[in-house]
Amino acid sequence: MYKIFIVEDDDKIASILAGKMEQYGYVAAAATNFRDLMPQLAAFDPQLVLLDINLPYFDGYYWCRQIRMRSSMPIIFISARAGEMDQVMALENGGDDYITKPIALELLMAKVRGALRRVYGEYAAPAATALTVHGQPVPVAEDTGHELAAGELKLHLSRNEAEWRGRRVELTKNEILLAECLLRKPGHVISREQLLEALWDDVQFVDDNTLTVNVTRLRKKLEELGLPKVVETIRGQGYKLSLEGMEERQ
Repeated sequence: MYKIFIVEDDDKIASILAGKMEQYGYVAAAATNFRDLMPQLAAFDPQLVLLDINLPYFDGYYWCRQIRMRSSMPIIFISARAGEMDQVMALENGGDDYITKPIALELLMAKVRGALRRVYGEYAAPAATALTVHGQPVPVAEDTGHELAAGELKLHLSRNEAEWRGRRVELTKNEILLAECLLRKPGHVISREQLLEALWDDVQFVDDNTLTVNVTRLRKKLEELGLPKVVETIRGQGYKLSLEGMEERQ
């Protein structure tokens, strides 16, 4: 049974959310100490967090960063703030999704189920075809179950890490899903629609800017590895993992 941790200081809303989670067969617990959240989180050991922004002592952005230092579990923000920048900040601080109040409970449950399937269920993508760069054959993505590689760039799926020439960086769940889509077909354009569907089941409710923000975050992580230009934007189509960009770093 999946466990959902609810960080909401309105007792009535927290109770409604917990009841809805339990109605769908999940185990739910609500935070009670908003000054020191992490011990409660560790004790409950959830698979997903529902996180409000306006909280006593520290806001949801702060707690999202704290959780991200320890876990890549899905975090869905729930807030009365409906502004675009609030949603961008939620994603920039490590959130996976965002839903505004008043809460559409069935939409929330669809997002919860989708996040749990993406993180803890199976994820499959078509195998890559052979490619060449500058006329030379390039190894396509190698999938060993827990590791995916395109050239020297490796994705450790079980650890949520990317590696290049011995340097490693931790990825959030959305970042690793994006990276997996791109690494499975290196050099090929992956459409925005394909990437949106890989990250969110209910794409009609997702602002296109949300994907852009997540791609930007992945690019920053790859820059930390020394790969600043490997995720290319193909205007009007989508994105691709640039094999030429990796070769230029030789």
